[in-house]
Amino acid sequence: MIQLDFYGTLVAASLVLLLGRGLVSRVGFLRSYNIPEPVAGGLVVALLLLILRTFDIEVRFDTSLQTPLMLAFFATIGLSADLASLKKGGRIVGVFLLAVIGLLVVQNAMGIGLATLLGLDPLMGLLTGSITLAGGHGTGAAWGTVFSEKYGLASASELALASATFGLVLGGLIGGPVARLLIKRVQVPGGSPQQAPRLPKGFEQPNKERSITPFSFVETLALIAVSLLAGNLLNGLLHGTVFELPTFVCVLFVGVVLRNGLSALGLYQVFEREVSVLGNVSLSLFLAIALMSLKLWDLAALALPIFIILAVQALVMALFAIFVTFRVMGGNYDAAVLAAGHCGFGLGATPTAIANMQAVTQRYGPSQIAFLVVPMVGAFFIDIINVIVIKLYLTLPFFASV
Repeated sequence: MIQLDFYGTLVAASLVLLLGRGLVSRVGFLRSYNIPEPVAGGLVVALLLLILRTFDIEVRFDTSLQTPLMLAFFATIGLSADLASLKKGGRIVGVFLLAVIGLLVVQNAMGIGLATLLGLDPLMGLLTGSITLAGGHGTGAAWGTVFSEKYGLASASELALASATFGLVLGGLIGGPVARLLIKRVQVPGGSPQQAPRLPKGFEQPNKERSITPFSFVETLALIAVSLLAGNLLNGLLHGTVFELPTFVCVLFVGVVLRNGLSALGLYQVFEREVSVLGNVSLSLFLAIALMSLKLWDLAALALPIFIILAVQALVMALFAIFVTFRVMGGNYDAAVLAAGHCGFGLGATPTAIANMQAVTQRYGPSQIAFLVVPMVGAFFIDIINVIVIKLYLTLPFFASV
């Protein structure tokens, strides 16, 4: 077994990003279908590690940097959230939120229905629904423990983690093709790829150059650090109460308060270009570490019925994004980018959603609405609403006897 330490993992993650950029720039298929660079590089490395494992060679990474990078990314999302802009997008956020709730209901109904049809415990269907797909690894691990201890479902935690991994992979793969299909039906800003009618903001086009200075860079770094510290303290205060939220939501909330509080008091204006640079660096490294650390053999170990359920869930996500999300969000270019983002956090996580949308906007042009709506819904609302939907499903009659 080869164990890479903190520095070795950081080097590996950087190389994965360079590999991903090289693959996307040289392989027409990846570029045409808007596959995010971290996804392309990370999956290639994960496949190589799977091959090495057949020769009894296993490589393990130090993932201690993964959580801080994820939290830093959400801090920059909060610091980018201008409440004045959010007010303008209030109706759009509400409509997208309804589409997200619709998917949660569909995912659980599909999971339970297929599990029953295949002769499995309905709880396994619920576990392969919104718990692990929209909820991700954290929500999956939490509910897996509940299902094991309270309902006696064997290997629930292992199934949850494997299902969440499957969702993370598919979420990063189907968003680009879905957007490509939809963009053929709409008018692209500027008339053609590579021509943006306006300057990109925030996370829309991460490869655009942004002028920064050392001092302003340190200022932004300090804001992110404060968001991380205060967010973790807030999470500790809320732990065990009815208001308990995931740590990343607390960090994002502190970022929003900082950005808008300092602006309202006239003390400081957040420099969005630096926020976007640091946020994109955190996002890219987080995804690289997450994807190159995937244990693909866990997916191979999934029983065939579970694999069938998850494959159908991925297909349902793509169809929902095309026929529901795209249409209710206006059927335009912004709606196509939103559909790609919905695939990302509908199957995986908010960082995957951002990466999906970046792959699209980097090629076709900015979508300020999409980058306003998806981070807020995917980070703030999805976890809270998902818990409510899951608990409502658990009150159904056929769970009463479990």
